Amino acid sequence: MTRKAKRLTSIGVILLVIGAAAGLVLTALSDSVAFFNSPSDIVAKAPASSQRIRLGGLVEEGSVVRGGSQKVSFRVTDTIESVPVTYTGLLPDLFREGQGVVTEGTLGPDNVFVADTVLAKHDENYMPKEVVDDLKARGLWEEGKGMVKSDPQPAPVQTESGASS
Repeated sequence: MTRKAKRLTSIGVILLVIGAAAGLVLTALSDSVAFFNSPSDIVAKAPASSQRIRLGGLVEEGSVVRGGSQKVSFRVTDTIESVPVTYTGLLPDLFREGQGVVTEGTLGPDNVFVADTVLAKHDENYMPKEVVDDLKARGLWEEGKGMVKSDPQPAPVQTESGASS
């Protein structure tokens, strides 16, 4: 074998080893990837029960129910849809109703999200950008203040004469 053939063989073997290593790394990482979903995404198209996902939104007011042995159930909402969540474990100190939350886990066959990780967020800087943008577009989120209560009174309707009713 000539010197040039040996060099080409060595380069080919090195490229093959690097390719195999990259393939193994990508295969290992694909099992731990969790895609972000809002409650509206989950209601519109439920993911497979074996697929790990992240569910982000706001903890719905009045939905937190604490059970025995650190079991908690609550609902995550994007103000359009909401998804029930169950979690067993200690909740973060910042977890409360009306605050942003990101949960990670799987969707059960009964469409209840079973979370194994709960991350509480204290302002829009830590909430998923998609959720904050959606809330801001609907006037439910103010910069620096977070979630704002919507006015229960409907806005006055202008009549043809220009007077409001």
